[in-house]
Order: sequence, then C-alpha cells, then structure tokens
Amino acid sequence: MQTINIHEAKTNLSRLIEKAVKGEPFIIAKAGKPLVKVSRLDAIEGTPVKRLGFLTGQITVPDDFDRMGSEEIERLFEGKE
Repeated sequence: MQTINIHEAKTNLSRLIEKAVKGEPFIIAKAGKPLVKVSRLDAIEGTPVKRLGFLTGQITVPDDFDRMGSEEIERLFEGKE
C-alpha cells in the first residue's frame, strides 16, 4: 500500500481518489507518521460478520426449553427446598 505525505496528497488529490476508487487504497502521512487510510466506501475489509444464524446446525434447543427447571423455580418461589 502506498504512503503519501500530506502535501503530495493535496497536490494530487483527484488522481489519488481515482486510484482509491479503482481499488488501490493509500495512506496519508505527516512527517512520516501514518495518519489515515483512504479507500473506496464499498470496499469490504476482512470477512463481514454474520450475526443471524451463526450457530445453525451446531446447537439444538430441546422441545421442553420453555419448561426446563419449572419445578425447581416453583419450589423456590413457594419457599420449599
């Protein structure tokens, strides 16, 4: 990835933006220290995180899930141990 100083970035901004749009991100640095990374907005970095259904097929929910522990909970609420 190309690193460019601020002055050069200001001078060649249009050309640099065109390169970024074509998929060539670059870094803008000040005094040799990287400040920002410029890339096109629709560029996906890494693997997108899949939230819904990420454990599909890896776990099972018992049929009596909504009744599990109901007897114990009932005993505790009634003060019986």
